[in-house]
Amino acid sequence: MEERLMRLGTLCTHSFKAHLDRVRLKTSKLTERLWIDYPEAVAIVPMISENEIILVKQWRYAVGRETLEIPAGKMDYGESPRDAASRELLEETGFGAGEFNLLMRYYPAYGYSNEVINLFVAKDLVKKGDLTAVHEINKTETLTMESLFAMISAGKIMDAKTIIAISSLKSRELF
Repeated sequence: MEERLMRLGTLCTHSFKAHLDRVRLKTSKLTERLWIDYPEAVAIVPMISENEIILVKQWRYAVGRETLEIPAGKMDYGESPRDAASRELLEETGFGAGEFNLLMRYYPAYGYSNEVINLFVAKDLVKKGDLTAVHEINKTETLTMESLFAMISAGKIMDAKTIIAISSLKSRELF
């Protein structure tokens, strides 16, 4: 167990808080811990058919490149995971879904963040319009699960939530 001795500083943004704490380790050594207080989030595997899913292309500033990944986003205050998944799917793809199934919940980076991602599979998709998250999503692409898994295996897709989702579906033979 680590004991927080004092908060050295906090950076607040509209999306999260980053804290720097002075802590005492179980060995009595003193050190600092930087951690990010981040809201819960959702990620969605939108299945157009039993073998095809919709992915989004977007620019990721931290890695300096466009990525291909499943739709995702943080939950709004008071919003349920299912409602957030429905909202994010519509905003990022223009599709609604008749069925949302929770695949799993996980911590994507608990070494430095308390974020939890609720991972859904969405089926019975219906086109409701164009994507509205034009400030973040460049376009959508539909890929077969086999081609997506091949891209992951070849290192062409490195997004953790997409890798976790597709690997989990493949291991469960859910597609």
